[in-house]
Amino acid sequence: MPINKIFKITRKIRNRHFIAFDLIILLLSPYIALLIRTDGNISNLITFENLLFITLSLTVLKFVIFYQFGFYNRYWQSASIDELARIIAACITVILFEIFAFYLFNYFITDVVEGMPYSLPILDSLISIIIVASARFSLRLAESSKNRLDRYNPQIHTIIIGAGDAGVQTQNKILYHKDYGKVVAFVDDDEAKIGLKIKGIPILGPISNLSEISTKLKAQKIIIALPMVSGKKIREIHSICSELDVEVLTLPPIDKILDKDIKINLLRRVQVEDLLRRELVEIDFDKVADSIKEKVVLISGAGGSIGSEICRQVCRFNPAQIVITGHGENSIFEIDMELKKHCRINSIITKIVDIKDSEGLSRIFSKYKPQIVFHAAAHKHVPLMENNPIEAVLNNIMGTKNMVDVSVKFNVDKFILISSDKAVNPTNVMGATKRVAEMIVLQAAKNYGRAFSAVRFGNVLGSRGSVIRTFYRQLKDGGPLTITHPDIMRYFMTIPESVQLVLQASILNSGGEIFVLDMGEPVKIVDLAKDMIRLSGLRLNEDIDIEITGLRPGEKLFEELFLEGEEYKKTEHEKIFEAVNASNFTHPQLNELIENLIFHSNEEGNDIRLILRQLVPEYVSNNTNLKLVKPA
Repeated sequence: MPINKIFKITRKIRNRHFIAFDLIILLLSPYIALLIRTDGNISNLITFENLLFITLSLTVLKFVIFYQFGFYNRYWQSASIDELARIIAACITVILFEIFAFYLFNYFITDVVEGMPYSLPILDSLISIIIVASARFSLRLAESSKNRLDRYNPQIHTIIIGAGDAGVQTQNKILYHKDYGKVVAFVDDDEAKIGLKIKGIPILGPISNLSEISTKLKAQKIIIALPMVSGKKIREIHSICSELDVEVLTLPPIDKILDKDIKINLLRRVQVEDLLRRELVEIDFDKVADSIKEKVVLISGAGGSIGSEICRQVCRFNPAQIVITGHGENSIFEIDMELKKHCRINSIITKIVDIKDSEGLSRIFSKYKPQIVFHAAAHKHVPLMENNPIEAVLNNIMGTKNMVDVSVKFNVDKFILISSDKAVNPTNVMGATKRVAEMIVLQAAKNYGRAFSAVRFGNVLGSRGSVIRTFYRQLKDGGPLTITHPDIMRYFMTIPESVQLVLQASILNSGGEIFVLDMGEPVKIVDLAKDMIRLSGLRLNEDIDIEITGLRPGEKLFEELFLEGEEYKKTEHEKIFEAVNASNFTHPQLNELIENLIFHSNEEGNDIRLILRQLVPEYVSNNTNLKLVKPA
């Protein structure tokens, strides 16, 4: 019979057919069990009448148990581990009930079971369940075989990098997708796995041998199934793959895989974010939850990259109320809609307010009385703020002072400022204003004994001002990719990672600290540009160029995380450091100089920068277009 006809027959089998099949098997299984137990000498032990009574009794018993375990309301062509577990449970139940039935027969109607072996209920149960289960799982096997034959494409050879859970799940998923071909090997650095097989597929060697293995097996596809490794490892693998004539796909990082379930649609081409991937951050979720649960939490700048992610993550910990504030109505509208769709809490308050408006802030704080404040609102774009220093001062300094003042006035328990690595030895207005914002928070913590602190970190992937977004846009336009200096370097971390660490730092906050996040190793922007060109399938200097444009006003070659003189110590979290003497670096005339700065904010020119230099002595502008002149 042609195999396709067999598949058609198996697909038409339904539970009513299994009822008839089970009836035959269950009626025969006691007789088969006795034949096995007595080596065919049944007539010497039991009469036909007794055998008939036992057979009918056990058949009814087994039918009832099978029905209770759902044997007749399942689509067995799609049987899974759940059905297997049910069958095992049913088997144990049948054995126990048959033994109990024999005990009752022996006690009440001794003549019926006289001469019967005590192993009969166990043998009968096993024979029944094995045949019944085999019949059902043969449908699953037939369905699986048909899908595999329909989609199997042995012409495409695929290698999976990673023989862990993600690699095995990936191999299982692509079995039924002919676009991914035939998995011919796993590659893994774990020496204990090399030489073993997974479902008949060999684990051939370490990743360093990938080129040799791929060439030998004539691979056309390589899948990187390592969602938990660092970007450095991904770069190493992709560098090897770039020398091979293969298509390279990858799984996203583990924090992007919902419920840790690998799905075929997760496989995608390697992106630049994969090359910058960092190790998965682990935070103390219980302590963070305890600090936020049933609290009123206010987030400023809630429509921005960091502010909106703080909103998302705070919602996970069941605050009593979340107050999202911001100046841009469109971005606030978007995060409001997102939270109301996905957030489990009912009380989400949306307020459009400018942090420069102290009266507007007072009305919000007076009405909702937040207990925790995350202050993420700020102007962050360096070149723009060089050209608009007044706005930088008013927003980043006066706005922060307003936020701190109302937080003190309305007894906020905890205040966390989102700061920047550009606040360390700043060469631009933006960095200098963020450094003053840190001082404002530290002074309030010292003067009022409040748990007010700042968290300092560098660039985040995917933010609106990210260089990666700029490169993507330039690639789309056909180039060139513009870089301000061939040696410029930056730290990078993901937005979710940075916010998780901000939340972790918030529970370490006792007041007056600057927390600095471990940013890992800095990345040369020119290398990032080359990676993006290669990932796009283009060739540098042939399909697209890199153009050096020169440092922009206020831009540094590399960012720093630590201020000279600040004493840093490790915290209980390995990726968070604390400046224990941060409050010592607030200017003794901070309030007077801020008032003077704001007074001069209605004047264009260099006066603002001169006062900033008084507030932040380490601020040295590298803006060559400026000529600092003292005010008359």
